[in-house]
Amino acid sequence: MNMTHYMELLATNQPWNLLLFMAVPVVLAETVAITELYLLATRAYDGIIRKINRIAGIAVGIYFIGVFVHLVQNAVVPLTATGGWRGWIDVLAVGAYLLGVVPLGGIALLDLGLIARGRDAHARMMIHAGLVGLFLAVAHVAMIFGMLDPTLGTDSAAMTDMPHSGHMMSH
Repeated sequence: MNMTHYMELLATNQPWNLLLFMAVPVVLAETVAITELYLLATRAYDGIIRKINRIAGIAVGIYFIGVFVHLVQNAVVPLTATGGWRGWIDVLAVGAYLLGVVPLGGIALLDLGLIARGRDAHARMMIHAGLVGLFLAVAHVAMIFGMLDPTLGTDSAAMTDMPHSGHMMSH
């Protein structure tokens, strides 16, 4: 089966790429998400759970900015320059993964006090929660499309679609 570059990245250099590009950001983001639920339910914005949430938010944002820069320089630019993309599914999977830099970077900026300074703690936490939700959405798009055979989105896939009657399907 053909793989998207997203899935190939995670499958190569086992277990290191899986740890660096999936486990570290997901564990940090899930830590933020889980602690966020507690914080929004209790509104206890000054305790240890908020400190864990803040540290994980800053760490995941800064870490993912590094991942973003590394992958743009070492994968996106070369793939684009050489025409190495495996179709729109491949581009969508990688693009959605990289789009995670927006909400994760936003979380870090929020936790560093660089944005939304004029808002109260609950309003900042609501923005924080929205960014967590946005990250979960783009990460799941990346995972779903990343697991597809990228040729499903190319013209070569039409040549292999054969209905039971043996006639080619028209697209």
